[in-house]
Amino acid sequence: MVAVARCPLLCSTTHSHTLAEKKIPLLLASAESGWTAQQIVEAFPFDTAPKYLLRDGDGIFGDRVQRRLASLGIDEIVTAPASPWQNAYVERVIGSLRRELLDHVIILNERPLKRLLSSYLDYYLPWRTHRSLGQDAPDGRRVRLAELDQIAEFPVVQGLHHYYLPKAA
Repeated sequence: MVAVARCPLLCSTTHSHTLAEKKIPLLLASAESGWTAQQIVEAFPFDTAPKYLLRDGDGIFGDRVQRRLASLGIDEIVTAPASPWQNAYVERVIGSLRRELLDHVIILNERPLKRLLSSYLDYYLPWRTHRSLGQDAPDGRRVRLAELDQIAEFPVVQGLHHYYLPKAA
């Protein structure tokens, strides 16, 4: 199953609910239904379309999108209005993106937004820790012991986040 939602910054997210897939593809959406229909085709090429698409009732999912989903053999599940808990995975992703990234920058157009989201995902999988993973990152990391004065700081995501490694001997 794939879940889709939109945030006010016209940033759509698709999130696969399979545990094996750690990627969170991000699609920038225009307010036009035809464009969104084409993005759905491009997001699921070569018979990779999911069986179900969980989405909210946003107007961006108009007739053209619904016809495109039907042509791909995707069944839609529309969440109830004002019920974010019905699409919790996507709501969590949007909330994390807002808190950890978008609340700290001013986005002027689509190009810097794409670049920022891409650099955040490059940071997120190998470095961002999660309590549910025992303070490990989704890609996993080996523990490296070092004295406090022997730790190097590396800024990422345009300096919004950092990761730390032992200094080379």
